[in-house]
Amino acid sequence: MAYRVTLLPGDGIGPEITSATLRVLEATGVRFDWEEHVVGEAALKQYGTPLPEEAIKSIRKNRLALKGPVTTPIGTGFRSVNVALRKELDLYACLRPCKSYPGIVTTPYRDVDIVVVRENTEDLYIGIEFERGTREADDLYKLIERGHRWKLRKDSGFSIKSISESGSRRIVQFAFEYARNHGRKKVSAVTKANIMKVTDGLFLSVARQVAQEYPEIQFDEVLVDALCMRLVRDPHQYDVLVLPNLYGDIISDLCAGLVGGLGMAPGANIGEGAAVFEPTHGSAPRYTGQNRVSPMAQMLSAVLMLRFIGEAEAADRMENAIAAVIKEGKSVTYDLRKDRTEPSVGTSEVADAVIQKMRS
Repeated sequence: MAYRVTLLPGDGIGPEITSATLRVLEATGVRFDWEEHVVGEAALKQYGTPLPEEAIKSIRKNRLALKGPVTTPIGTGFRSVNVALRKELDLYACLRPCKSYPGIVTTPYRDVDIVVVRENTEDLYIGIEFERGTREADDLYKLIERGHRWKLRKDSGFSIKSISESGSRRIVQFAFEYARNHGRKKVSAVTKANIMKVTDGLFLSVARQVAQEYPEIQFDEVLVDALCMRLVRDPHQYDVLVLPNLYGDIISDLCAGLVGGLGMAPGANIGEGAAVFEPTHGSAPRYTGQNRVSPMAQMLSAVLMLRFIGEAEAADRMENAIAAVIKEGKSVTYDLRKDRTEPSVGTSEVADAVIQKMRS
């Protein structure tokens, strides 16, 4: 039986690292029927939108997608394709494992194994903003001025932070279910509830309630600023972190740094009706077509996909082969070298090495 999967190669280096990953997936023996669609800048040129409806329909139909990184303009231009996908498909849970592999020399930390569970659909990332100087921003300014004693600057722009009880409950339940199903011992809820008592306070209150349903799993709560300091000092005290959207985005990058960088950071966006697997890093357009960038994060995202569809044996073989290549240290890209002037290999050669390890 072949798994029918939507394939979104992405922008920049996306097609290269996706191609390398497909070769490794083929070597596992698991059969896939890929339904490829264009998103991002190429789709904008071809269809007039960075996220064509055909791509969304494909994911809804197949319920499974492997995606490369997509370029997101900073400050101007279209909004993130990633954010749009999460909204359209209600991919409320962002799963980002951050795991150390022996042989990584780009970090002083060892034996880190943290899973970041990030809420994907609420918080400041809902994208409801009011531009400075508009009538809408002025109306909101007046509403806030009437209801609060704080004086705002009239030339302000506004972003809405929205956190719901139902959204908080399902992401915290996801984190505890993940911990239960994967033998994890502790879930930590991360907020800034001492300051944002209405929004983060609600998230924390719900987390405390849900924790009571899982007495076998340790629960603790930590403020996001304190968490940053503790992760740098001793990341081993944390297991599963569950966070609202913005904090989850930031902390997952911090945790990626602990294990070697974004090139070692896989990800998954999961909802009730679909799951999209993609690396955490961006599209690195300046390296497009150079066969230079590591495909490790994309490959590890594919490992997550294999586990998600129940192909545990293939997932283990693929992950073990990736770990063996990293430990050996010969067939790795420049970003996994402590001294980037040392000899390194290209994207496709990493895939060759991983395939060879699986066959040996």
